[in-house]
Amino acid sequence: MAENRASADGTGYGEGIPCWVDAQLPDVAAGKRFYGELFGWTFKDAHGGSVWAYRRDEPVAALAHKTDGRMPTVWTVYFATPDIESLADRIWAAGGQVITAPMPVGDLGTSALVTDPEGAVFALWEPGSHQGFGSRHEPGTFAWAELYARDTETANTFYGGLFHDALFGSEAHPDFGRAPVSDVFPAEMPPHFLVHFGVEDCEAVLGTVSRLGGRVQAPTFETSYGKVAVVTDNQGASFAIMERPGR
Repeated sequence: MAENRASADGTGYGEGIPCWVDAQLPDVAAGKRFYGELFGWTFKDAHGGSVWAYRRDEPVAALAHKTDGRMPTVWTVYFATPDIESLADRIWAAGGQVITAPMPVGDLGTSALVTDPEGAVFALWEPGSHQGFGSRHEPGTFAWAELYARDTETANTFYGGLFHDALFGSEAHPDFGRAPVSDVFPAEMPPHFLVHFGVEDCEAVLGTVSRLGGRVQAPTFETSYGKVAVVTDNQGASFAIMERPGR
């Protein structure tokens, strides 16, 4: 799949385009060691005690300390919007839920945490000084977000209505999709988004994941958007690695 285009003035991402990802981890220092070696990331301190990950001096993700042990250790995908209040209202009206109301993150922007009608969690981002990814669709950066849903027709209706232009507009080149949970996971797995990071060689990276204390959830399999494997890091956060066709 081709890369989604940023906004017309080149300063950000259009509504409905994945623009950022972060991981909520019990131990951010351990996360830095794991992902630093796995993807070649470097890190700088950021807002609220989190750290930003950089690949070739471009921001690509954030790692944040999980303050409540009852919350999952998880990667979250953020979708861009120019009007987060309006989008949160539309999500509610379409059968989703607003878990965390829109909240400023310093001067960086405004975020909210929401769910779709089946309970799959994702985040919204209205940019301030931080537009989102400085680099993506390259090895060691965001490559794809896959929604694993129980009812794919419900997902089609919800996201198709919510992010119509990003998915179906004349300039759209979507970098997120959906599949039934049972395609990869046990049927009892809750619906969820799975963040994918690009790699040059899936099999080689799987070996590194294991050496660093992570584990393989689903060995390499073929998809329409690339060769994929599902793994967890050394703290239990799931993500996927994706080798693009032709690499």
